[in-house]
Amino acid sequence: MRIDWPSYFILMAKVAALRSGCNSRPTGAVIVKNKRIIATGFNGTLPGQPQCTDKGPSFCYRRSVGGPEDDKYNVCPGLHAEANAINQAARYGISIDGCEIYCTLSPCYVCLKNIASVGIGRVYFEYRYESSDSERDKIWGDFESVGLQGTEIQLFQNTLNYVFANLNKITSLRRNLGSN
Repeated sequence: MRIDWPSYFILMAKVAALRSGCNSRPTGAVIVKNKRIIATGFNGTLPGQPQCTDKGPSFCYRRSVGGPEDDKYNVCPGLHAEANAINQAARYGISIDGCEIYCTLSPCYVCLKNIASVGIGRVYFEYRYESSDSERDKIWGDFESVGLQGTEIQLFQNTLNYVFANLNKITSLRRNLGSN
């Protein structure tokens, strides 16, 4: 079976999202160059800071302090998955110019601008961001306004089947290659 690479990288972004400290929308992102993952990110607070998930499955810091929906990113202590992936690359001196980013959720407008400014040219995402503010959602979905290409893709069942069928086979066990 051939790997469907975009679907595979969405799967890897979903794995990154497992580390999310956000109870509201756990998200993940991977930055890819030449079919190699070079940075990962998930949404959550700064390293070493308590996560919302640490305080229980329904805790949200922004909501707990009465932060309004329309100003949520100025009140939430978390970083978005895309920002965390970009920051990880910067921290380790990895150039991401010319890369692609795969996200579990289409990026917010601030992240779109950051993605474009570091030279990433294409954004793949599994789900489109939807909120109670449809006008804001349109702006956030306008990839072309910041010079990006955005593509919504789905995680294909054949990719999941391939990964799950081979997960316990290809990582550690010796393959039967004949004698010696």
